[in-house]
Amino acid sequence: MLRAAGFLAILSSLTAGQAVAQCKVPKNSNEARLLAFYSMPIAFSPANAPDLSPPWTLRIGGEGGLVPDPDSAIRQSGVCFTKKSEHTGLSSVFGRPRLTLKLPQGFALEGSYLPPIKFGDAEPNLGSAALSWTKRIRMAPTGNATDVMLRVHGTFGQVRGPITCPREALQQSDAAQPCYGTKPSEDTFKPNMGGVEGVVSTAAWDGRLAFYGGVGENFLRPRFQVGFTDGLGNVDHTLVVVDLRRFAMFAGGSLEVSPRIDLSVQAYGQRYDGVTFRIGGGYRIAR
Repeated sequence: MLRAAGFLAILSSLTAGQAVAQCKVPKNSNEARLLAFYSMPIAFSPANAPDLSPPWTLRIGGEGGLVPDPDSAIRQSGVCFTKKSEHTGLSSVFGRPRLTLKLPQGFALEGSYLPPIKFGDAEPNLGSAALSWTKRIRMAPTGNATDVMLRVHGTFGQVRGPITCPREALQQSDAAQPCYGTKPSEDTFKPNMGGVEGVVSTAAWDGRLAFYGGVGENFLRPRFQVGFTDGLGNVDHTLVVVDLRRFAMFAGGSLEVSPRIDLSVQAYGQRYDGVTFRIGGGYRIAR
């Protein structure tokens, strides 16, 4: 899950008494690139390789993914606040539960929800959903199946925590410098994203092992709101706004350990933002 220090680079340059109601940043700004970067690890990509399980089969599973560090070149802020560079960092992992319900005619519904339970300094409240359609287009001469899946997905909600001014960044020596005060900030990050994807997979080992790859387009509407009261009583509620589009690519594999249990791995990346890796597993309940 997202830890507070991750956005220090884009929003920690707060000057006492300065507050902007809304700051719309350019799409090529470092602030925009960082917001896109932190949206990438929570994009709701496929949990595993496409499959044609019988209708009303329910898969109960979960996944965990690595969160890479942002490049130092985009840690320099300056559009909404005083230009300043900071050392940044995120929690190294992000995880969530997942449900998939198979429907007739190759359709499937997917969902995930992270309740507002505080984990460290972060309090997530995130939901994701997807609708997909899978078609077996041919059978290879070896008997291996080749499937094509079309999919739409979305993620909404928020993560709250001391993002701009965590406790370790607070200082009381200079009111003109960032994070002057004694109380950590209470900030809110809303990823707000949707996307479309196409996936192709092929199976081997009597269908127990499947490899897949896909491409897609993500439509990002991230919003970040500062919530910091400095030592002089000045309150900053700056809202950082940007609308973005990102080309996404991913590839992975799934292994059926048994007719009910599967394991999966995936590499997922967005153009300009980097790559993250995920592992997951699930248990199928057939009707």
